[in-house]
Amino acid sequence: MSEILNVAEIFGEDVFNDAVMQERLPKKIYKDLKKIIEEGKELDLATADVIAHEMKEWAIEKGVTHYTHWFQPLTGATAEKHDSFISAPLPSGKVLMTFSGKELIKGESDASSFPSGGLRATFEARGYTAWDCTSPAFVRHDAAGATLCIPTAFCSYTGEALDQKTPLLRSMEAINEQSLRLIRLFGNQTSKKVTPAVGAEQEYFLIDAKKFRERKDLVYTGRTLFGAMPPKGQELDDHYFGTIRQRIAGFMKDVNVELWKVGVSAKTQHNEVAPAQHELAPIYAVANVAVDHNHLVMQTLKRVAHEHGLKCLLHEKPFAGVNGSGKHDNWSLITDDGKNLLEPGKTPHENVQFLLVLTCIMRAVDRHADLLRESAADPGNDHRLGADEAPPAIISIFLGEQLEDVINQLVDTGKATRSITGKQLETGVKTLPDFVKDATDRNRTSPLAFTGNKFEFRMVGSRDSVAGPNVVLNTIVAEAFKEACDELEKVVNAARNEKEKGENFVESEFNRALHDLIKRNASKHQRIIFSGNGYAEEWIEEAKRRGLPNIRSMVESIPALTVEKTISLFENFKVFTETELRSRAEIKYENYAKAINIESRTMIDMASKQIIPAVIKYTKSLADTVVSVREAGADCLVQAELLSQVSGFLSETKEALGKLMEVTEIASKMETGRVRAEYYYYEVTPVMGELRKPVDALEMIVDKEVWPMPSYGDLIFEV
Repeated sequence: MSEILNVAEIFGEDVFNDAVMQERLPKKIYKDLKKIIEEGKELDLATADVIAHEMKEWAIEKGVTHYTHWFQPLTGATAEKHDSFISAPLPSGKVLMTFSGKELIKGESDASSFPSGGLRATFEARGYTAWDCTSPAFVRHDAAGATLCIPTAFCSYTGEALDQKTPLLRSMEAINEQSLRLIRLFGNQTSKKVTPAVGAEQEYFLIDAKKFRERKDLVYTGRTLFGAMPPKGQELDDHYFGTIRQRIAGFMKDVNVELWKVGVSAKTQHNEVAPAQHELAPIYAVANVAVDHNHLVMQTLKRVAHEHGLKCLLHEKPFAGVNGSGKHDNWSLITDDGKNLLEPGKTPHENVQFLLVLTCIMRAVDRHADLLRESAADPGNDHRLGADEAPPAIISIFLGEQLEDVINQLVDTGKATRSITGKQLETGVKTLPDFVKDATDRNRTSPLAFTGNKFEFRMVGSRDSVAGPNVVLNTIVAEAFKEACDELEKVVNAARNEKEKGENFVESEFNRALHDLIKRNASKHQRIIFSGNGYAEEWIEEAKRRGLPNIRSMVESIPALTVEKTISLFENFKVFTETELRSRAEIKYENYAKAINIESRTMIDMASKQIIPAVIKYTKSLADTVVSVREAGADCLVQAELLSQVSGFLSETKEALGKLMEVTEIASKMETGRVRAEYYYYEVTPVMGELRKPVDALEMIVDKEVWPMPSYGDLIFEV
């Protein structure tokens, strides 16, 4: 009988969280740290020394020997350097275990060895990590033992952000400042902070580790570059939400336990649409903590999969012909006293604060659709976005019937007088309970969908950090809030200057200006709302008519980072400097080129060393069979036709291989940057498709015993 698991007891047991700090820190130090966290003030060294000592003692009790500043460089993954707690040996030959406040709040890494887009030269090596005290430290247990992980930001010696977290924290300050201005206009004088809350759903594939190692494409690139579809795919929808197989259930159980221990509130797990595909979803957390947690989720999925003889694939499109993987970034704005600015209430047409927030978000998304699209761009997502499985590459907002009706009323008549309400659910079965259904259905084809009290950004790739999309969401909405507050505060101040007219006049003028602003935003940006089928070809034409951008690839999206409106946006809110933006554009061009270069060279390697030799061996066997049958005086027509067919595809393969080798060589000699990335996209990737086509056809003909790698059927159905 398995051991009974008490989640409440283990949850957060390896986290230096508020409860631990309150228990272990002196009262004054605890209060000072809480104030620093809540008000964003600087941590002094004396306070840091006390915190560091107690953190070290707590960690040592858990078997920790090393600590690391855990950060998020521009590689898309996390990074860490481990230092032990031991000090210089004493005369007695013993050592002390020490950890100072300085070591807690500041670390150093080689900044030039991470992607910097020209921000740092090779000889300019110094980079700093700085403790993000708003995200709690935790202990990670793995093959290395127990390690104290301290979430940090990472910046260069000259102060530029070299990571994902620093801009995120900057954007959180921006949205906080503008959100407080907005709610003050509506009389909220008690809330002191507004933070973006994020819940990042994570999709992934699980395959057998032994079969994974037999596929060079999976090993080198994370996706299959060749592969014919098996007789069955996902067409029966029998995997989606199906009974979880025992091997996978055991894996999920261990993942949950590991995540709960480090404070990740893993809540939902299920089979996804594609065979061998699954999903994990947590409860919401403050944006920077949610980003940290999502990295922990991805790392834990990989580590636990290894322990179970499995391989976790986080690539957006590991298998052609079945659904790819993403992560849905659920975003909302919450005050420190628990109010959700995206909560419409039962009668949203009367909730003017919500309507202002909603129409500001419409304005932000419409104005910066290209930037939001770029935030979800990566080479893997090029295979996923726009397919009949994921949001299209065109940015639009789904509001649902209720809110779309309110917006239409505002646009058509100048004011909203009603809200559609949910009706009784009629199932036709007397024994089923009656309940009121939601006023609005969902739309899974929408890139940005309103789902009750949050927006769900569905475009993010499964292996990507959610930091980038949230930086964009926070900043573009902060800009829209600022413009609204500037306008409304000006009206209020002007009305108050006419003192003889009293407060009723001020309120009247505010309501008039508010109404006009909400209507203007709704009318001007209504084009961004779309409630239909985002997969339909008709939507592409309709979006073009509306003037909405259709950015199909990562390469085509990157220029959005360096256009004037983007630079102005980020510099105004001190989220990015122009230099930081241009560096990120260079990094993304380089990353794209490197990713496609690895894929093309992997295809060349597999075709040259595995596939063509295997097919030649098969044709030799066929030819020998034809000769034997003829010598026996029997009919060899079928064998001869098969030999001719295989030889034809083999010739096509050899020709496409030669072409791929040629264009890959040209690309590799080009200067890094936009031109090289575009060459890979427009010239190399089409030839990769040309090579794949005859190889996949050959896989359907050649004897399985001869084919040099596991098939799709082996990979996704035999787990």
